[in-house]
Amino acid sequence: MLLSNHKKSLLLFVQYEDSRLKKFFPYALLKYWVKVALCSSAILTIRFVDIIEGQKLNYNYRKKKYATNILTFVYSKKNKPIHADIVLCVDVLQFEVKKYKKIIEEHVAHLIIHGILHAQGYCHKTTIEANKMKKNEIRLLKILNISNPYNNH
Repeated sequence: MLLSNHKKSLLLFVQYEDSRLKKFFPYALLKYWVKVALCSSAILTIRFVDIIEGQKLNYNYRKKKYATNILTFVYSKKNKPIHADIVLCVDVLQFEVKKYKKIIEEHVAHLIIHGILHAQGYCHKTTIEANKMKKNEIRLLKILNISNPYNNH
């Protein structure tokens, strides 16, 4: 189980490409979502970017020529605390919210949890890994009273 009773510390930095995002995704809310999924101490940065920066990052690190909704950069896989950056592309998020008729706060909470799971070593390269990750995402989102996001596709 990801949630544990041991004391974990979190050093969280948040970077907004547009300061208006602070109103919708305040630091305290982001920190709460992170803590729900975090099983050990961590140093994390959550960065909201526009489509141009999202495309550049996705190309430079994954050789994909498009922006994606979330990228997770993990700097310490075995060392504690976990050290990672989670990058969310606002333009892609807005597109997905409209396309899939999602609530943006719920979608961002889901992606934050997804990124935190990646930072803790989860991946979705195989069907077995993907199913394990989805199961954990659904369980953690339920703690936040957010329904299964995979039922909407």
